[in-house]
Amino acid sequence: MIYGKTDCGLQYAVKRTGSAAAYCALSIKCGTRDEAGYSQGIAHFTEHTLFKGTEKKSAPVINSYLDKLGGELNAFTTKEEIVLHATVLVEDLPKAANLLFELATSATFPESEIAIEKGVVIDEINSYKDSPSEDIYDKFEEMLFAGHPLASPILGTTSSVKKIKRAELLGFVREKFIPERMAFTVVAGIDERKMVGFIRKMSQKWFPASGLDSSVKSMKEDSSDSVLQLPPHTRFDKTVNKRNHQVNCVTGNTGPSLYGEDSRIATILMSNILGGPANNSILNYVLREKNGWVYGVECTYTQYSDTGIVAVYLGCDKENLEKCLAAAHREIDRLRTVPLSPSRLAAAKKQFLGQMAISSDNGETQCLAMGKSLLAYGHVLSDESTREKIESVSAEQIRNAARDVFDEDRLSRLIFL
Repeated sequence: MIYGKTDCGLQYAVKRTGSAAAYCALSIKCGTRDEAGYSQGIAHFTEHTLFKGTEKKSAPVINSYLDKLGGELNAFTTKEEIVLHATVLVEDLPKAANLLFELATSATFPESEIAIEKGVVIDEINSYKDSPSEDIYDKFEEMLFAGHPLASPILGTTSSVKKIKRAELLGFVREKFIPERMAFTVVAGIDERKMVGFIRKMSQKWFPASGLDSSVKSMKEDSSDSVLQLPPHTRFDKTVNKRNHQVNCVTGNTGPSLYGEDSRIATILMSNILGGPANNSILNYVLREKNGWVYGVECTYTQYSDTGIVAVYLGCDKENLEKCLAAAHREIDRLRTVPLSPSRLAAAKKQFLGQMAISSDNGETQCLAMGKSLLAYGHVLSDESTREKIESVSAEQIRNAARDVFDEDRLSRLIFL
């Protein structure tokens, strides 16, 4: 793998594989939390409308450009990033790469397309409301981070989306879509050095007049200031009557940030042990496999540049709610007080490393992870270094992670009945 930075500040990483498919992604350090001074939801709406026309291509041409090659073009928005990504055959990689940069640098945002896309996004917002298992996560995060930009929903609101204008979209892109905020990553069966040369030429093509702006910081540099801006965490325990057949519940707390070092790795492992995707994760086994009380249960850990969020979600029939909460409390309390045995700790590490290896074997997953790593750390975390960090986690560190996250004096809960 080769990674570095072009003269204009664009970061890049290239990894060679033996696959016939090529994956490329343009990750932009610009998400929902960066919307101050703009309409709520503009980051996500920008992602949608980038595809509606550029200075040289109409929306129909953009939508079919890679389809005709058997490829795929997609995008997504998070609280801290907008990511454009494509999958094509190796020989079509230059076309895909140039298309991503064209979308990011010369989108025209036609008025007619903006009007149509507002209806699409508002439908998306309403569909979330119809899916309580998804809506509850957004509401929980809004309450947990109340008063901070991380509280804003990625999709925005119906009223905020209606207010977005073309001039605002152009201003948002002009301010945020600059090479110093971007990372371009490639995973493909190509010569890495030749690809780096292509990226350097491409950056000159799309950012010909760009000079490195020293005022733009990395996520890590931003984090020291952002930590001071986080609101004091206030515990809440709220029940909302949604009149649903299924009860949905999220219990959680803030956790380590992307730069939490040892505590972050221990929290990742702790969350996987407690409620990871495997059937033998603690909550999955006790609540679903053993007792059949839940439709679904999981423990998720989301990391941001200045904080994180660890959340336990469960969905069940109303008559099973109290049993589920009591059982989950017992298991979490055991994890907080009783260290894992050496054999159980070794098995948990082996399982997580296996999950990680299988997931990272996917080229698209690798490509997207490389972009996130570049924006966060300025380099790509190697599988070897990650493995070493996982292997070094002790039973006491896992117990401490559980103690910190599930501190009952700070733990919050939201229930949709």
